[in-house]
Amino acid sequence: MTTHHLPHRYRRLLLLMLPAALAGPPARATPSASEHKIIERLIQRIAKKGTMLFIRNDKEYDAAEAAKHLQAKFDHFKERIVTAEDFIELCATRSEVTGQPYKVKLAGGTLRNASDFMNDELRHVRQEMRRTG
Repeated sequence: MTTHHLPHRYRRLLLLMLPAALAGPPARATPSASEHKIIERLIQRIAKKGTMLFIRNDKEYDAAEAAKHLQAKFDHFKERIVTAEDFIELCATRSEVTGQPYKVKLAGGTLRNASDFMNDELRHVRQEMRRTG
């Protein structure tokens, strides 16, 4: 059966879908070995922040629990992550369920957006890795 026997709207739909069908499955993104190492070090750094509290959906979690949660989200989103910045955006910024931003409470009660905090921590990790190789 040729397309000229199909109603116009179906021919148009087929023409719109054809490029996507020919393109094959969507490309998968994964972090390079060096970015993966940076993300792992960032998660480890968070786990060691003994006085920090991670606030997710109005509930406080200690650093070890926060690191476990970030690792689980990293494992879940790994195919969409290329850089450590992607990791922060997808895994450490907001709840996927509620959309509510994550917060971090530091020693002394200072409250920060988790994304700002994580980007600062990422800068420290990158500096450490440049120094130590």
